[in-house]
Amino acid sequence: MNERRARVTRETNETKIEVELTLDGDGTCTADTGLGFLDHMLDALVRHGRMGLAIRCKGDLRVDDHHTVEDCALALGRAIDEALGDRRGIARFGHAYAPLDEALARVVVDLSGRPFASCNLGLMRDRLGDVSCENLSHFFESLAVTSRATIHAEVLTGVNDHHRAEAAFKALALAIRQAVARDGSGAVPSTKGSL
Repeated sequence: MNERRARVTRETNETKIEVELTLDGDGTCTADTGLGFLDHMLDALVRHGRMGLAIRCKGDLRVDDHHTVEDCALALGRAIDEALGDRRGIARFGHAYAPLDEALARVVVDLSGRPFASCNLGLMRDRLGDVSCENLSHFFESLAVTSRATIHAEVLTGVNDHHRAEAAFKALALAIRQAVARDGSGAVPSTKGSL
């Protein structure tokens, strides 16, 4: 069975990122983005998605966290897309609920080849650690673009923003894990015959 892996480098005037991704991993994540809270969310995503990830980013954090969060999501999404290849024999769809104490999140993923994101995390604070809350929703949107996926993410309940955000990333992990699972058919999961 072929290994689904990808290596991606993304370099702009704002960030320099290296990603090594294994879709069928053991949940090991080595994240060094310069943003502790983003590293924490990536660890949750990889651990619960049962992937393997090494990601390093040197970003223009003297400006703010936006470019680092966005570009890490873009690079990770591209790695997911490359690791999936032509997407033959995958489940394609995934959905999950994930709680973290009082918070409950729902994420639905379609690896359709058509990028779209609807994200409502309902975060009230301006920041979580060193990450602006608005950029956490933007992470989901950017990931959808380059992974060529439809992602619907919503936090249904919760009062603690850290819990709300982490529940969303865990639900994303579980939904991706379901969607990338091999179904044994070898067929392209589409009525069109291609994704």
